Amino acid sequence: MTRVAGIDCGTNSIRLLVADFDPATGELVELDRRMTIVRLGQGVDKTGRLAPEALERTFAACREYAAVIEEFGAERVRFVATSASRDAENRDEFVQGVLGILGVEPEVISGDQEAEFSFTGATRELVAHDHLERPFLVVDIGGGSTEFVVGEEHVRAARSVDVGCVRMTERHLVVDGVVTDPPTAEQIAAIRADVEAALDLAAQTVPLAEARTLVGLAGSVTTVAAIALGLPEYLSSEIHHARIPYETVREISERMLTATHAERAAIPVMHPGRVDVIGAGALVLLAIMERTGAAEVVVSEHDILDGIAIKTAEEVEADRLRS
Repeated sequence: MTRVAGIDCGTNSIRLLVADFDPATGELVELDRRMTIVRLGQGVDKTGRLAPEALERTFAACREYAAVIEEFGAERVRFVATSASRDAENRDEFVQGVLGILGVEPEVISGDQEAEFSFTGATRELVAHDHLERPFLVVDIGGGSTEFVVGEEHVRAARSVDVGCVRMTERHLVVDGVVTDPPTAEQIAAIRADVEAALDLAAQTVPLAEARTLVGLAGSVTTVAAIALGLPEYLSSEIHHARIPYETVREISERMLTATHAERAAIPVMHPGRVDVIGAGALVLLAIMERTGAAEVVVSEHDILDGIAIKTAEEVEADRLRS
């Protein structure tokens, strides 16, 4: 078994997975998985820079994760940074801070690399499910970007586009520094227009219409699923591989976009960091389902983080063989 740690630092959250990898079976055995909302992408779409307070929140989470990694004794650590840190003018400040805390330099990966990791993490288990038709369309709805990947067992086509729950919220729902609560019809239409344009862009590379199973990843999707299932609290085991019908997604999207902040915050499964961005995130998912004609979305709790861990462990094994 090879013990590795993967960290995924996105626009809205930073997550850690420590796991053992069995090279004989390709199975990943989870030892510790955690997530912290840090909003690293706070204001990036407007200013082009990572805010000092966002950096400090992220570095605080990194210090916590460093202690966990040391406790478990991971053989190799890989830190992957996505949309917000790709866009920021002061990303060197972010890189040096992470390096000083964790001893590894963050890989500011491209959207295509992000999609590859997401597909691996999401579909490694699903390929054994004969009842799920292929090809899969994996959609990873993040804070700043959404990745689209089509493939069977391996990636056939991928594209990253700059629509995500935080970016759409900040671009269209924030007025004078305050999130409109609830948003107006005009604001919702503006998000819709951005998402539809992004889908047009994605369709130039990824054959969206060919997909037979839609697999949804990340917090916007899992939160919609948790609401749909009526869970009293966030239960990963219930959410993982849940199948949520289109009509349910439509109803929840409309509910999130018409509810007040207090009403959204009162939902038992709602993470405090998602209260203001879940409306935009749910709308992105709904638009994808309408464009692809998907009757349902298969929700996966295994995503880019699992893909990072799998690929890292495979690299460790390859290094062993070479030596």
